[in-house]
Amino acid sequence: MAGRLWGRVSLVIGGLSLCLTSCDLAPHYHTPHFIYPDGWAGKGIMGDAQPADAIERGQWWTLFHDPQLDDLEKRLEAYNPDLQAAAEVFTQERDIARETESRLYPQLAGGARMSRNKQSEGRLFLRRSNNTPIYESNVAYSGAATWEPDFWDAIRNQSHMQKNLAQAGAAQYALTRLSLQAELASNYVTLRGIDAQLAVYDDSIRYFRTAVEITRLRQGGAIGAGLDVSRAENQLYDAEAAKSDLMAARQIEEHAIAVMVNMVPASFHIEPIKDIRMHFGTIRVQSGLPSTLLERRPDVAVSERQMAAAARAIGVSRAAFYPHIVISATGGFEDSGFDLASISRAFWQIAVQAVEPLFTGGMRRAALQRAWSQYRERVDAYRATVLGAFQDVEDGLSETGLYHQEQLQQHQAVEAALRTQAMTMALYTGGLSNYLDALVAQQDALKARLLEVQAQMKQVQATVRLIRALGGGWSDKLLPDIKSIDPIGPLQYKGLHHARPAGEVPVGVAQHGSEIEPPLAERDFTGAPHETTHP
Repeated sequence: MAGRLWGRVSLVIGGLSLCLTSCDLAPHYHTPHFIYPDGWAGKGIMGDAQPADAIERGQWWTLFHDPQLDDLEKRLEAYNPDLQAAAEVFTQERDIARETESRLYPQLAGGARMSRNKQSEGRLFLRRSNNTPIYESNVAYSGAATWEPDFWDAIRNQSHMQKNLAQAGAAQYALTRLSLQAELASNYVTLRGIDAQLAVYDDSIRYFRTAVEITRLRQGGAIGAGLDVSRAENQLYDAEAAKSDLMAARQIEEHAIAVMVNMVPASFHIEPIKDIRMHFGTIRVQSGLPSTLLERRPDVAVSERQMAAAARAIGVSRAAFYPHIVISATGGFEDSGFDLASISRAFWQIAVQAVEPLFTGGMRRAALQRAWSQYRERVDAYRATVLGAFQDVEDGLSETGLYHQEQLQQHQAVEAALRTQAMTMALYTGGLSNYLDALVAQQDALKARLLEVQAQMKQVQATVRLIRALGGGWSDKLLPDIKSIDPIGPLQYKGLHHARPAGEVPVGVAQHGSEIEPPLAERDFTGAPHETTHP
């Protein structure tokens, strides 16, 4: 009779499973599409040209043709601790998704116990006449299985939600990498700009020393005033002090670069150069922009995947309104000795549990409302990220265009200031002008030359920001698909130290043994590493 009843229950459960396992309560998700600004789709300055296609994927900095910058960027990608930590965060998010998905499978457990028991001979109500045993053994082993049929796709939606968040983690890794690469390039450009400014100070200091000698000679010949000597000396010492301040700023930039490439600042040095313009050349990004900008930005991909996860959370909240069903089975053998092979020693239990909360004081409705609100919040955040992407590109276009124009204009100012400096000094040496005119001309020439270097530096840094705004050659096609998110298989018991590869995020991140070893070598970036002992 019991067997017949259980058969009917099993038939009902099987029918429900067949009918309801495809009952997905999450809303149908589509990535929002936004209308591009006027001129974006093939008209005006925002044409359908593809400047980002000229960027080598993953190595956009090679556009600058600087071997030292290439080497630093490679070291950053291999050894930067913040980047390696971002890769590990992605692995952890994959593991959370695997933990959630594991609930779709039956959960099996096994157990065994063995005991030898003795009762007290002085216990209450013990009758010594009936020879009641005081020693007894108990041996048992058992197995248990539980399974939660995912009738309402609550588990599947939770799993997809976590996998969407893991995809967002992969995009976050790409965003972290791009941000660090751009920061390193910007710091390197700043350092080279300081080098060029130091070269300007060196030239000016030599000129100012000559001016001091001339004023002293004129004073010695009684054709110049001591005031001229004081003014010339003040100009010289002020320039030397400014140079010392700039040298301190250079060391700070150098230390920042060392930390980014995982090197000890005290043992790190980059040899200076004299001309930032000769070092970087002229880098121009086309004015046209791709209509696929939103597919090239890691931050947009992060926001979009978070929005997809929020849509799945709505399905989870909806499933809470339906019965929660769990099927369980337990069985095993138990005996006072070791005779466990007999069916008479067996025990088992099969159960089906269905729970439907009848009154929760609005808890489930509030959770559903919160899920919808969180989804709308993610939509708003995605829209803000998209608008920010357009702003970044517009800012980059404005800066690169106008800074290039500023650079050309400032170069003309330098040529005029140097001519004025030469003429006023010649007039002063010939006794046809006072030294104040020469002093003003010298100050103007130094200021103009420094401004020219700063304009060149801003031009290159603006190019770095524009390339970053374009995604640095990245594409959302590099994101791992849903199927590759699982870090391990359900029956995998080996190779658990690192997750399976997924997308472009490195596994095991510590890439020792690569061609850019050693990670903490004492190295100046003019040749091979110095001979150094490493722990």
